[in-house]
Amino acid sequence: MKSYGMNAHLEEPGGRVRLYVEMPLDQGAHFEPPPHQSHYLLHVMRAKADDRVSLFNGRDGEWIARIVNVTKRGCLLVCEKQNREQAGTPDLWLCFAPIKKTPADYVVQKATELGVRVLQPVTTRRTIVSRVNIDRMRANAIEAAEQSDRLMVPDVCEPVPLDTLLAGWPAGRHILFCDEAGDAPSIAQALRVAPPGSWAILTGPEGGFDPEERDAIRRQAFVIPVSLGPRILRADTAALAALAVWQALIGDWQEARPP
Repeated sequence: MKSYGMNAHLEEPGGRVRLYVEMPLDQGAHFEPPPHQSHYLLHVMRAKADDRVSLFNGRDGEWIARIVNVTKRGCLLVCEKQNREQAGTPDLWLCFAPIKKTPADYVVQKATELGVRVLQPVTTRRTIVSRVNIDRMRANAIEAAEQSDRLMVPDVCEPVPLDTLLAGWPAGRHILFCDEAGDAPSIAQALRVAPPGSWAILTGPEGGFDPEERDAIRRQAFVIPVSLGPRILRADTAALAALAVWQALIGDWQEARPP
């Protein structure tokens, strides 16, 4: 719902209008939105001169910007003041087997809302998706970051085969492997005694991992297999359930929300 008061901050049903930008943000910085953002501001939100929006770029915090020089096709934004300083996010990756378009869009959006830092598609023997649209994934991540009040957009990586992922795994980062076989400890039990450090969550494709893949994953010293309960979960459900439990037990859900 848009506010129409003098010098109003544009609002939508979910809250303040926020835009992700690539440019540096500082006092007096000018930004000319690209066509898709200009269309959103001027024709969807019906913005007018002197309305305010929030800008963020993942580096310089969040800034309040004033809309100036409005035309039918575009506008100019001028940064006026910093609203929030840049804050970090938990060092959590999501490594997931690509799934068909609609669930994949959902996973990217919700994983962004749940605070992941990296989205890493992983191809497996049972992966049925032949092509991953990285641009679409990134667009979904940007939109979810704008709407969820995040100050950064997660990195979206090119797909890698499972064996390549495991062979090049960085030292010091643990993998929480969502093992559908059911013979692993519960995710809550494992996380309560989890070692400190950086983390990733690994989920498989529809149909799960091939037995040889599962064995190869479990042989890695940095892998902690976990169960997500007695029911069989869809691939997208498993990824988001694991992220939520991780955030609740050792992530930033334990922190107070900043003012």
